[in-house]
Amino acid sequence: MSPAPKPTLERNPSSLERVPLCWGHRGASAAFPENTLASFEAAIRDGAEGIESDVHISADGEILVFHDPRVDRTTDGTGRIATQNYHGGLDQLRTVQAPHQKIPLLRETLDLLMQPANEHVLLNIDVKVDNDPERLFTIMKDIISSYPDFETKLAPRLLLGLWHPKYVEPAQRLLPDVRRAHIGMSPALARKYFWDACCTFSMSFASMVNSEGASFRDECRKAGKEITVWTVNDRREMIEATKWGVKAILTDRTKALLELRHEMEQDWDKVAKETSSLFSWTSFWYLGIANYLISSWEAYLLTKVGGAFYPVPPSPTLKPVAAPPPVPAVVAKVGA
Repeated sequence: MSPAPKPTLERNPSSLERVPLCWGHRGASAAFPENTLASFEAAIRDGAEGIESDVHISADGEILVFHDPRVDRTTDGTGRIATQNYHGGLDQLRTVQAPHQKIPLLRETLDLLMQPANEHVLLNIDVKVDNDPERLFTIMKDIISSYPDFETKLAPRLLLGLWHPKYVEPAQRLLPDVRRAHIGMSPALARKYFWDACCTFSMSFASMVNSEGASFRDECRKAGKEITVWTVNDRREMIEATKWGVKAILTDRTKALLELRHEMEQDWDKVAKETSSLFSWTSFWYLGIANYLISSWEAYLLTKVGGAFYPVPPSPTLKPVAAPPPVPAVVAKVGA
């Protein structure tokens, strides 16, 4: 499979200056089993500049790249990850979807990123709320620091995605070289609990469509904060997110997004006309009331599993975090 053409803006200039980065949501998960090395490799082959994954800890202290707390949905096994050993147990499982794959470890995923051909690829690590922050970040610190020159060659390419404020202080203390992002659906919660501690806000696409989302996007732009949106598989949503100027789009359909980016490069003005100022009215899920209901339910689940939200006091001794290495970036001019 040949990779999608990369944006160059050399042949047919348009009003497009740059496009959002393409981050494979659980890899190229529309075509391969999610959160597997095969899926990550496919996303990179397609041309994605980043991949997104999730982590859980096994009973024997291994960090697995897996979305659910249980293995039932996507593998031939059953039960919770936290109560089972990886070695001699979870490592024997295979995905239900072909090509049948093992559950990868975080270390194996980082090995993939450290290959010379992949040293430009970013990794967005979604920290699930049932993880113990001290245990998770201590193990993660040991893994990351085991790589030569990790402070310059690996840590700047990692982004910790935090749903719950209980992870902020341990992340600052144990992983000071790794950037932090808030993952969420509510601009209000993002402002209240994560604004000072996070450089990036990874928000559900629908939460950024309505007026509250537009205001939040404007605040982030003025404050120098980056926005990424998930999970965007629809062409029109990809175009709209590009108009917003988001840093990255998380998608299951990496090849489709990269092909659309090529179209944008060739004739952005034509592509931009596929969405209009009426876009926010094209789906019930884009309305403010819909996002309020969904984000309220999500907040309930987060507090049920992770405990009550609480403000995190700013740390006066934070170590400056290195910026990621430059990659071919992409955003439309404001007002496009």
